Amino acid sequence: MVEKAQFSSHLYHPKYWLLWLGVGFMRLTQMLPLAIQMKLGAGLGRLAMKLVGSRVKTARRNLELCFPDMPDSEIRQLLKQNFEETGKAVFDTANAWWWSDEKIQKHMTIKGKEHVEQTLANGQGVILFAVHCLPLEMGARIFGQFQPGVGVYRPHNNPLMEYLQVKGRLRSNKALVPKRDLRQMVRSLREPNVIWYTADQDFGRSSAIFIPFFNVPEAATITGATTLAKLGKAKVLPFFVERNSDDSGYNIEIQPALDNFPGENEVEDAKRGNKIIEQTISRNMSQYMWLHRRFKTRPNKGDASLYR
Repeated sequence: MVEKAQFSSHLYHPKYWLLWLGVGFMRLTQMLPLAIQMKLGAGLGRLAMKLVGSRVKTARRNLELCFPDMPDSEIRQLLKQNFEETGKAVFDTANAWWWSDEKIQKHMTIKGKEHVEQTLANGQGVILFAVHCLPLEMGARIFGQFQPGVGVYRPHNNPLMEYLQVKGRLRSNKALVPKRDLRQMVRSLREPNVIWYTADQDFGRSSAIFIPFFNVPEAATITGATTLAKLGKAKVLPFFVERNSDDSGYNIEIQPALDNFPGENEVEDAKRGNKIIEQTISRNMSQYMWLHRRFKTRPNKGDASLYR
């Protein structure tokens, strides 16, 4: 469990200077109004769309697979909006890591926190069942204004980025747990605590079952929510975050704990989870992380890639 960001003088090495320059620039943008930040972010996203063609192809293919009946004109429009939202997410992350609590509170709304409070009062841990929405970092920071939790994360390969993300995320979390440390997640839930959990990405074949996701009949899906809920004696609460349509702030919503979860069959639990994920994504499709190769793992090793 990580409870403090570890700084080392090694991070001042010249190989990190360019990244430090970028950090300095992003810190300067903190002085700008949110509306201006979002305009800059949209422009950054449009520029990225011209520079990272492979990611554009991935996002387009995901949309084609998930929504085969969507007209091409709508896909093109959604792609443009999605890249603009991706550019804005750069500033969402910076704001989540560096805004003061007072500034966060001026730009947020929370709905459903009573569901978290009641679950914890009953002596049960809370698994926030989230998806990779682009403002997710801000969602965690907002949630931490009333109930700091334990974040599940992937340690960064770059030591400076690891320091920055740990320091930033501990603004809203008691601690961070590497995503493969199941034992510590269970221990945290039994205290009880709140932890973040996402099951909407492709984590490879070793821990996957293949079940429907939107219109893809066999999408690699993990069943960790069932395992965590059983071992941690915890409740699963769907979680949603979005940036306002006018870019004036952020909203989060926590739904009531799922009834009869976990059930008797982890496959049926995972199917239920995917339906919740689909509903969450559909609430604001342009703010979902479509850039991820969600369907890269196929049921059989010899199956043709869906991204060719």
